Amino acid sequence: MTQRGAGVDLDTSLGYLLKEASSALRAAMDEVLRPLGMSVTHYSCLELLAQRPGLSNSELARGAFVTRQTMNVLLQALEREGQVSRPAEASVGKVLPARLTPLGRRKLEKATAAVRAVEVRMLAGMSEAERADAFRILRSMIRSLHDD
Repeated sequence: MTQRGAGVDLDTSLGYLLKEASSALRAAMDEVLRPLGMSVTHYSCLELLAQRPGLSNSELARGAFVTRQTMNVLLQALEREGQVSRPAEASVGKVLPARLTPLGRRKLEKATAAVRAVEVRMLAGMSEAERADAFRILRSMIRSLHDD
């Protein structure tokens, strides 16, 4: 269905299609993470810490696209559950660098397998060349918007 007039044609709006793809991906990730007792933000936090141990609350919030307050609540819960550890006191300033615990790593392994299966499903209709093009194009769009 094409919208006419002063509005945007949603069928040809890149922003709308990206948002629709993002929403579909998030819903599929939520579906596979829920049985593991995780949200997408929970998974993102663990994945970020696995790749960059010692990130602060603010850095994790930026990486997971949530507020500092939301990330702080999540980190406190993950500490209580034994998935993440942070020092009791900051060595410099107010930063409490977070690290995954062995339990957090085990939980992340299961979640990563589930999320990768969603990504494989999302890319299933594409050839290897099309997948490479999609990644290149998306990175280029991101760079273009960050360069402003």
